[in-house]
Amino acid sequence: YGGFITLDHHRNCCARMMRDDGKFFREIEDNCWSAERRIEECDRDHVHVQVLSTVPVMFSYWAERPEHTLEISRFLNDHIAEIVTRYPRRFIGLGTVPMQYPEFAIRELERCKAIGLAGVQIGSNINQLNLGEETFFSFFKACADLSMSVFIHPWEMMGENDMQKYWLPWLVGMPAETARAISSLIFSGVIEKLPGLRIAFAHGGGSFPFTIGRLEHGFHCRPDLVAVDNKINPRNYLGKIWFDSLVHDRDALNYLMKVAGENMVALGSDYPFPLGEEHPGSLIKSMGFSASTESSLLHGAALRWLNLEKKLFVS
Repeated sequence: YGGFITLDHHRNCCARMMRDDGKFFREIEDNCWSAERRIEECDRDHVHVQVLSTVPVMFSYWAERPEHTLEISRFLNDHIAEIVTRYPRRFIGLGTVPMQYPEFAIRELERCKAIGLAGVQIGSNINQLNLGEETFFSFFKACADLSMSVFIHPWEMMGENDMQKYWLPWLVGMPAETARAISSLIFSGVIEKLPGLRIAFAHGGGSFPFTIGRLEHGFHCRPDLVAVDNKINPRNYLGKIWFDSLVHDRDALNYLMKVAGENMVALGSDYPFPLGEEHPGSLIKSMGFSASTESSLLHGAALRWLNLEKKLFVS
């Protein structure tokens, strides 16, 4: 039925991502499916190890039956695991799971760990349900218990249908979506209850770092509305959650590091899509940071989030 993604290989090394209802989604190149092509481009940009995750449009949380999303998840996860197995010093894998049915999501999370994936990537909301809803707590607890890292990427942006012009869902909706996800997980108490949960957010945390003052003020001035499930100041969680560095702005990166803690910011590339950094790491390398700070940004923070050691990838 309509909505699932297929590939129209209309020319060599290129494909159109099409929904089953015939709608065009995106043009992609073979760096979306060829590990060898990715290695060539990583070598060009001096990227030694890359963390793989699926394209968010493939989450398919909207499927009519959760087992349909589970089938897609297994297919995608097996493919990523096969690439990681083939090139263990070049790739780390994140899985995708059917979040609309947490019991299936936990089952697939356990299988992801068994096949060698280091964590999972999930969307910023699940069919417009906030991640802090009680129904998802068992999944996050399983991630903490299994020591599986969680990467949250914005998708199905709130208000998307009201701002189609000017690519606003990607430019404005995504930052707001990420702030929504972080705030929900903080105010609901999920992060407080699961101190072992290693969770990271895409695109520098979206608008969250620049909204933390407003969130904190709301927490103090209207605790009857804000502090209903968690009595801890939201600012307390800075230094406990990871962010990627993809902010496209020198001042924004400096501010993010000041707010989040420089050891909690990891290189993000959004490779191979247009909103990504053309040459991953170029902003960080242009900043004139100390060797230790640059090292933490380029790989140290990511390894800490993934609970992995550098020696696994160094010959």
